[in-house]
Amino acid sequence: MLVLVVLIGLLFAFYLFYKTKYFRSNRLVEKKWLSAKSNIALGLFVFLFGVNHLLFISESTVTYIVSALFIIYGAIFSWIGFKKYKHYLPFAIEEAKNLETQK
Repeated sequence: MLVLVVLIGLLFAFYLFYKTKYFRSNRLVEKKWLSAKSNIALGLFVFLFGVNHLLFISESTVTYIVSALFIIYGAIFSWIGFKKYKHYLPFAIEEAKNLETQK
């Protein structure tokens, strides 16, 4: 249980970190890439939050339904974020190289 709580806290911290970097960035593709990374962190946060509630909170029908929704939503959100991350990574590298050569 402690491991899940620590992971949930770390993922929320990563989400805040990437969102802060997103708002401070001036490059367009880098912003999309950072947004994808924050989507992954948020999706995993919600997923693990649902798993934590499913395993360690009271056993009722409402808990099972809400936990299942959190797990499904978190998995989908992470998967979409990962696909965006893979898509924007080469463009972000190219954008960084172009900015480096312009200086």
